[in-house]
Amino acid sequence: MRPVIVALAALVMAAPAYADLSFEFPNIDGGTHQMSDWAGQPVLVVNTASQCGFTPQYEGLQALHDTYGAQGLVVLAVPSDDFRQELDDAEAVKEFCEITYGLSMPMTDILHVRGDQAHPFYQWLADQDGFVPRWNFNKVLIGADGDIVATWGSMTKPEAPKITRRIEAELAR
Repeated sequence: MRPVIVALAALVMAAPAYADLSFEFPNIDGGTHQMSDWAGQPVLVVNTASQCGFTPQYEGLQALHDTYGAQGLVVLAVPSDDFRQELDDAEAVKEFCEITYGLSMPMTDILHVRGDQAHPFYQWLADQDGFVPRWNFNKVLIGADGDIVATWGSMTKPEAPKITRRIEAELAR
């Protein structure tokens, strides 16, 4: 029986650990979002902006949150002014998103998503996958196991079948 225990221990140690994603995001409401709190759940991380041609994608993000949130999906909006299309402060962003789009998904404070000042999550994403947002509303699906499942650019709408299929597959795992 001992070889079985050793083999199981080796499998557990080799399995990717979600806890390795210990990224902390400042919450737009104050406090923080801990990515490790979402261990075992898929997380769709999207860099957003309030004054962009893609801003109406907030509707699709909220729809994903409404449709799949009860099943475990977390949709995290990360406002960024890296492309100079965000409002001046987090309070204005929050008010705009609540009034215009009725957002109830988690949101971070305004963060950098590229360059030397990029949030550590985005630095990790660039190191692991080579993915750096080229514009607002780039989407990254992190699997329930903490792995990068897929990335999509601004042109891919949140409700696109290629996104929803991947979300549904992660939720079914």
